[in-house]
Amino acid sequence: MFLANYHLWIAGGAPDGLRELRMMSKRKATVLDMTQGNAVRMILTFAIPLFIGNIFQQVYSMVDTMVAGYCLGDQAIAAIGTTSSLYSLIIDLAWGLNSGFALIVTQAFGAHEQGKIRQSIGHMMVLDGIITAALTVLALIFLPSLMRLMNTPENIFDQAYSYMAVIFGGLPATICYNMFAGVLRAFGNSKTPLYFLILSSLLNIMLDLLFVAVFHMGVGGAALATVVAQAVSGILTGIYVYRNYRGMLPAKEDFRLEKGLTKEMLTTGGAMGFMYSVVDLGSVVFQGAANALGGMYIAAHTAARRIINILMQPMSSMMNASGTFVGQNWGAKQKQRIRDTLKKIMGMQIAWGLFSCLIVYLFGRAIIQFTTGTHNPEILDNAVLSLHIHFPFFPVLGVLLAMRVSMQSMGQKTAPVISSVIELLMKIIAALWLIPSFGFVGVCVTEPVSWVIMTIFLMIVYMAKTRKMLIE
Repeated sequence: MFLANYHLWIAGGAPDGLRELRMMSKRKATVLDMTQGNAVRMILTFAIPLFIGNIFQQVYSMVDTMVAGYCLGDQAIAAIGTTSSLYSLIIDLAWGLNSGFALIVTQAFGAHEQGKIRQSIGHMMVLDGIITAALTVLALIFLPSLMRLMNTPENIFDQAYSYMAVIFGGLPATICYNMFAGVLRAFGNSKTPLYFLILSSLLNIMLDLLFVAVFHMGVGGAALATVVAQAVSGILTGIYVYRNYRGMLPAKEDFRLEKGLTKEMLTTGGAMGFMYSVVDLGSVVFQGAANALGGMYIAAHTAARRIINILMQPMSSMMNASGTFVGQNWGAKQKQRIRDTLKKIMGMQIAWGLFSCLIVYLFGRAIIQFTTGTHNPEILDNAVLSLHIHFPFFPVLGVLLAMRVSMQSMGQKTAPVISSVIELLMKIIAALWLIPSFGFVGVCVTEPVSWVIMTIFLMIVYMAKTRKMLIE
């Protein structure tokens, strides 16, 4: 099934390309060429499944928190939350690298270079395998030391360690799903990963209840439920890619790392991976200072972060859809199309930011109480404070996300990385001064201030350089 007017492949041989398109059509494999047609409609068509998928991905951590809160109490919530930034550091490094690899596939798809698509996917699989193995081993070896550097309270240290050890042991499952989902999104297919993600999310809920409520496995059981569910989604997505896009998949020779393409993929993937990991490295330092405030503040911060992450998902979905759109059109040299559409994307991001702010101010406390199961007034009051400080700046965050990924998709690697370094510096300042001086309020204001500074920086770069690139 084709979601847009799809024209003939020109690089790599029109007959082979046409034959492959016909084969995919018979297999009902979805492809979406974003270089033609109504840009906003295509982005929304692509973004809606991403949004639903992102919500279900948040279900993984949200259900862990809910089950832990209802079945194990407030300490379990703190145990899951105390090292969440460490988990994000490792996951986002791998995810950023993988997204950068997929961007090369996206650009090749937009340029209709069938041979490069196959070779890029082959390189992506090899590099992902090497990186996954290294990250898993290093994360497990240094986990206890990292937790102590983050000031993990002793009364929840063992619970937090059991949770994170299982999560890190399951990194191959997480990256497997992200790799195959990245390939599908490069082809314009955002629906199929969603279906498998919904299935695995439902499985995660059932396993959470089974392992924690029935088998009494504690927070380690919640982590195991997450890993098993992610493994199922990764395996099913890989099977689907193999069965429906076989003609686009690498042959034996495409798995041999070629110097030029390997450098291109590592440069692009490295820039995105570094961008995300720098942000999370700052979060590790930042959370270490926040953890020193005590378990009650950790629980409040964790509860607020869950809501922030949930309401950020429409923005993240638009960001990822924009990345695919810009990547395909940059490969096809459709610069005016990119320029015109970016303005509309910014407007939609700002609109959602204002709407989510309204939701939080009307229903924030009730949402936190429902998602955590806590009745502790101090936890609730501080979590609501965090939401009320963060959400007025959500429109700024939406613009930041759209600009950062669009610049990456056009090959501008430096500015987005610098913006991430700015966030790292802000979180170091927060850890050294803001939090010790202002306590939990310092925790709450750090990210909004970072968002504003990064957005101003990227706007300056866009006006000075990116806009000229889109006019030339």
